[in-house]
Amino acid sequence: MQLKIKIGCISIMASKQEIDLETLYGILFENKKLTLTDDDLETVDRSFQFLKDFSKDKIIYGINTGFGPMAQYRVDDQSLIDLQYNIIRSHSTGAGQPLPEVYVKSAMIARLYTFLQGNSGVHTELVRLIVEFINRGIIPYIPEHGSVGASGDLVQLAHIALTLIGEGEVFYKGQLRPTAEVMKENGLEPFKIYLREGLSVTNGTSVMTGIGIVNLIYARKLLHWSLVASVMMNEVAASYDDLMSAELNATKRHRGQREIARLMREISAGSKCMLKREAELYNQKHTEATFGHKVQPYYSLRCIPQILGPIFDEMENAEKVLINEVNSACDNPIIDPENQNVFHGGNFHGDYISYEMDKLKIGVTKLTMLTERQLNYLYHDRINGILPPFVNMGVLGLNYGMQAAQFTATSTTAECQTLSNPMYVHSIPNNNDNQDIVSMGTNSALIAKHIIENSFQVMAIMMMSLAQAVDILKIQDKMSPATRAVYDEVRAIFPAFSTVDSPLYKDIERVENYLKNKKIDF
Repeated sequence: MQLKIKIGCISIMASKQEIDLETLYGILFENKKLTLTDDDLETVDRSFQFLKDFSKDKIIYGINTGFGPMAQYRVDDQSLIDLQYNIIRSHSTGAGQPLPEVYVKSAMIARLYTFLQGNSGVHTELVRLIVEFINRGIIPYIPEHGSVGASGDLVQLAHIALTLIGEGEVFYKGQLRPTAEVMKENGLEPFKIYLREGLSVTNGTSVMTGIGIVNLIYARKLLHWSLVASVMMNEVAASYDDLMSAELNATKRHRGQREIARLMREISAGSKCMLKREAELYNQKHTEATFGHKVQPYYSLRCIPQILGPIFDEMENAEKVLINEVNSACDNPIIDPENQNVFHGGNFHGDYISYEMDKLKIGVTKLTMLTERQLNYLYHDRINGILPPFVNMGVLGLNYGMQAAQFTATSTTAECQTLSNPMYVHSIPNNNDNQDIVSMGTNSALIAKHIIENSFQVMAIMMMSLAQAVDILKIQDKMSPATRAVYDEVRAIFPAFSTVDSPLYKDIERVENYLKNKKIDF
């Protein structure tokens, strides 16, 4: 879980060398810029020039044939340019809400890096224009729905391609405007088709991959907040701290469990709230028949390393898969100037992303379930034994504290559970059965996105409730420096309330935005 974001120069060099998650974060969330190198342009141009010469007097899919099941039909030489425009316009059929800008920007970066591999046969003007769109914040309008995940994201990528040829609509400075108008304003010319660029832009996994990258960044933030909340929960409960001990967790051979325990020890360092089992139970004589303080807390407090450990491991694997996909040629056919050949296959198939997004969304749902159970512990006075119902700081019966917020957290968690059903195995044949088995990777990524958004809402309610619990118990000065800092930041957004009940929905939204936008170094 190494997401160490460094503040450096504002120009990031895009090259055939792999882009990593840290660099992607800088471009997506810190407005750092992309710059093409001479080597990049030479790699792209070599692929284009080879394909231009090689394709003469040969039958190559998508250059002089139709697309998909229409590949059996040859297209005459006079119509080859029209063919490329036709795939862009005919496939711009998306429906639903527009994909938010950060996800589209991520998809454009993923598409750019496919072309920078030098296996797509596109003209250098295309990659230059994509970089201009990314750096200037010109974001194509892409409806969410339309992809079955093989031939990749045909419909959503067609909407990107539509803007690159100066048609369709883009978001620019917060407004949805005609692309041609925005390009003229920026002194940009629409891309003119040279060879196979229509197919190259529309064919591949870049949208699902772009969404997946943003999903992973947000999911890692959620994991961080879950760790902080879990430590705070154990501080509130005055738990014994051996649940996170190195010795205990070393007896399990899973990296994730050991790392979660280590991070919990790091977050809790300096806390005076948690108890030492050696001091309380081992080095004192006890004669009582019943212990007032729990010898072992509930699983939602005690089993954090075992619950969050697999999620940690999955996020590490998700990063590996996503970064590999970003740095891959994911269209078809593959142009290979080194071996002087053009290969037809299925690199557009999105199974890697689909499978990984299903696993990620299951992990985030489990994290959300953990948060909801910890919330229930805080609210249930007969379970925790130390707090008033619903961390109510007012008059019981007259005031209601966070009572109704539990409805929101529970219902939202339930939706996550339902949405966690996998898309990876929901293949439906289509396209005249040419696409007889598909990945549904974009659907998987979109559903993961929705689950992650839900989880931030539940986590916001959790943080607000923890702040109330800390105030009730007056343990601010006993908390660890890390948890106290979070408490202070939450309280700056959400002041304590007691005798006056008021609508909380704006507070939930503000705390949610804090959790999503806070810069986290793991």
